Amino acid sequence: MNHLSRPFVSVIIPVFNDAVRLKTCLEALENQTYPKSFYQVIVVDNDSDEDINGVVSQFSQAFTTRESRPGSYAARNKGISIAKGEVIAFTDADCIPASDWIEKGVENLLRVPNCGLVAGKVELFFKNPSQPSAVELYDAIRMGIPQKRYIEESRYGATANLFTFSSVINKVGYFDDTLKSSGDSNWGQRVFDAGYKQIYAEDTCVAHPARDSLKQLYKKVIRITGGHQDVRRKKGYSLKNFARDIVKDFAPPIEFTLSIFVDKNLNTSKKIKVVFVRLLVKYVSGWERIRLQIGGRSTRG
Repeated sequence: MNHLSRPFVSVIIPVFNDAVRLKTCLEALENQTYPKSFYQVIVVDNDSDEDINGVVSQFSQAFTTRESRPGSYAARNKGISIAKGEVIAFTDADCIPASDWIEKGVENLLRVPNCGLVAGKVELFFKNPSQPSAVELYDAIRMGIPQKRYIEESRYGATANLFTFSSVINKVGYFDDTLKSSGDSNWGQRVFDAGYKQIYAEDTCVAHPARDSLKQLYKKVIRITGGHQDVRRKKGYSLKNFARDIVKDFAPPIEFTLSIFVDKNLNTSKKIKVVFVRLLVKYVSGWERIRLQIGGRSTRG
């Protein structure tokens, strides 16, 4: 990519009480192969209790703005509203972009005519790679971020690693900030419906820690279930469909259990623990779906 072909890039990162991991993310973004004069990093503080400004002020490429309305999509929309870039890139505070992340994302966006979005690889990593916990294994097996499958089967990319043009956003609109989860799928499908091409880019990579505790996994399940319910309600969610989903939630995970027990890389104790995590996730999702159906509200995304 020559100097004249480089578009200006605005990287948008929503954050809520995650200052430690945000610092690691910003360190990676400070040391990109893309020229510093051609990108900015917008950190949108989603009303954190932590000192986000103190972290961001350590990095020359980054600055902070604030969005008090709860939800990562409201925060991303705030970032979009002040972004200067022809290209808009999204990642999360707990992600660690590769050193050539911006460069590769822009290259992929420019090489495909009428490209609406590039979804890059999200690679999960464990605290201790040689001894991952049952929760980490479950997160990697079942709840990772399979961007290639998202693009091919569902026509969207997760905002943990996403590139687009500001002109695309101007045409299809911002994220639906009433959603606490699934806003990236809603937006990506609008991009597809508008006739834009979408690509998965293996070489545009961010690392993401696997959830390593039941508390973290619980929060993720609650958020995702709430997002799914919000989307379904907007489309019309009948009692018949609700009943069907509840049956799925509480049905024994037979297929998953069989797939785990034939895995030769796990010992029996670890297999049992991973299956237990799966059972827990299903039941948490089911009870949260019931709570939302009788009038509860979904939580922050």
